[in-house]
Amino acid sequence: MEENNLKNACKALLIGGSAGSLQVLFSLFPAIRPDFTFAVIIVLHRRNSGDSALSELLSTKTLAHTLEAEDKDPILPGKFYLAPADYHLLIEKNETFSLDYSEKINFSRPSIDVTFESAAEIYGPSLVGMLLSGANEDGTRGLLTIKKMGGKTVVQNPETAQMPFMPQHAISNHAADYIHDIREMADFINNLR
Repeated sequence: MEENNLKNACKALLIGGSAGSLQVLFSLFPAIRPDFTFAVIIVLHRRNSGDSALSELLSTKTLAHTLEAEDKDPILPGKFYLAPADYHLLIEKNETFSLDYSEKINFSRPSIDVTFESAAEIYGPSLVGMLLSGANEDGTRGLLTIKKMGGKTVVQNPETAQMPFMPQHAISNHAADYIHDIREMADFINNLR
């Protein structure tokens, strides 16, 4: 499927990352047109305290509304949502968020896999998952679920990642439809509709 065929298909874009991914987002956010027509949901491995201002910091890089997801919040197009620290972020059938404090997965809470898998069940082929820099396996299983449900997957080129293990693991497990550097990821996102 060509990227142009993704127009009119995307209801949600998920972006997952760990070590090194914040710098990618700082470069990516300003390059994304602020008139996007789908929800962008970001799941980052982060400390469970001390970075509560992360959504405010990210909001300085874009004109689009950026906020931390809260339990039962409706998922609306044209907004950046950030998974809160120390909670798994799930997507419910009524397209709202659900926060969960169950055990860590891949040593992480929030887990990228948890969000990607729950979103894949709801959005199916209208979902795009993107995995950035990181140092563990989180995200690969979620990307494979997105692919299985008909969605599309993008992985940061490991050669451009500060921590290449996470994107390389996804590629090695055939979880990537596309492998892009930061500029190519921005172009990809700007072509989604």
